[in-house]
Amino acid sequence: MRKLIVFENVSVDGYFTDARNDMSWAHHRSADDAEWNAFTAENASGESQLLFGRKTCELMVKYWPTPEAKEKDGKVAEGMNTLPKIVFSRTLTSVSWVNTRVVNGDPAAEVRKLKSEPGPVLVILGSGSIVAQLAAVGLVDEYQLVVTPVAVGQGRTLFEGLPKNMDLRLTYSRVFKNGKVLLHYAPA
Repeated sequence: MRKLIVFENVSVDGYFTDARNDMSWAHHRSADDAEWNAFTAENASGESQLLFGRKTCELMVKYWPTPEAKEKDGKVAEGMNTLPKIVFSRTLTSVSWVNTRVVNGDPAAEVRKLKSEPGPVLVILGSGSIVAQLAAVGLVDEYQLVVTPVAVGQGRTLFEGLPKNMDLRLTYSRVFKNGKVLLHYAPA
């Protein structure tokens, strides 16, 4: 059975987007840490299938296929552009991003189907409403949270709308020189 991982950047005050739905703060102090840059390049070059909600996909497609992304973030851009991707949306019918398929149906039903099929690990990036829906029905196997040393004041939390508390257990942690902390959690 395929594993579903949520990979998210969160601010120290617990938001994955700020009040303007901006996530650019997640790149805070990234450029000055070779260890962090190597980690992100390695992550992007792995075998996985990426899952997004519409809003996150629209943000990603504005950057990753561009010449700027290829120049600034070559290895990450290559991974983002070549890996297979699924976008969950009630309104989109297609996306002009290579290897991307739109699913208009129930995200939980599609993820159950994907997890039962052979293939690479499934990874959700951003997409808080999708994360909350899948977490609520127990489909997420691991949460990889990068706590970024910035407070944004207000925004959206990752588990907005979760119907009940969800206990997690820490399975791994790593601190980077730039102050970012990677935390891996599994459902308890």
